Amino acid sequence: MVSVLIADDEAIERAVLKKTLLKNLGDRCRLFEAENGRQVLELYEKEKFQIAILDIEMPGISGIQVAEQIRNQDKECCIIFLTAFDEFSYAKKAITVRALDYLLKPFNEHELLLVMEEALRIAETRNGQEERKEDLHYEEESWQDGLEENGDLNDGRQNKVAQLMEEYIEANYQYDISMQDAAKALNYSETYFSKLFKQCFQKNFTTYLTEYRVEEAKKQLQQPTVNVKDVGKAVGYGDSNYFTKVFRRITGMSPTEYRTSIFREE
Repeated sequence: MVSVLIADDEAIERAVLKKTLLKNLGDRCRLFEAENGRQVLELYEKEKFQIAILDIEMPGISGIQVAEQIRNQDKECCIIFLTAFDEFSYAKKAITVRALDYLLKPFNEHELLLVMEEALRIAETRNGQEERKEDLHYEEESWQDGLEENGDLNDGRQNKVAQLMEEYIEANYQYDISMQDAAKALNYSETYFSKLFKQCFQKNFTTYLTEYRVEEAKKQLQQPTVNVKDVGKAVGYGDSNYFTKVFRRITGMSPTEYRTSIFREE
């Protein structure tokens, strides 16, 4: 079981988060709650939780300050920020503490669960429940294209940047890539890349990558001779059980059920 902390000064927000996680991921995580930053730090000393979902605006010690103190002690804790404020300064601060993601309130349940799936995968891997994939096998090319790190993009530049991001994912989705890897390969700072990606696709990198992988898996599942486990590996999931969970989360059915439905229609 992975230990997960929910920290928000609003009781109703904590209750909704807790209900969502218990309903969808309750068999994989043990939940803790805190209503302010001081409680978070006290709980961390006792429990050393592996995933922290932090509201940025908490009384006393803010979520950012809490994350900084956790990060000083633990380089591996998965930190997910929730905030009602869509401000670039917050996103920048989130990147400095190596947050896994930054989600806006009211949170989108689908997006939250995809991010949590990734956080659980990381935590479970460290727990020895999964095997780490091999090192990255992609070429880190610089696709900077002369853009400056300020302001929003006009339509022409946004289309060009979106194309480069799509090309990177298309070339590397089968490997264990992260938003940080993509930013480095495209020669952007992590902060600016996160902002650009959401501007281009209206969703975060993790959500986009997961949905892309599932769509590629669907194509391969149309080939009756290809093993389902091999399909998972081919789209970036070395663990077949994890692949099945992600696929079911997106489509509502397992890869095998999806394949059966295709051939039944024919």
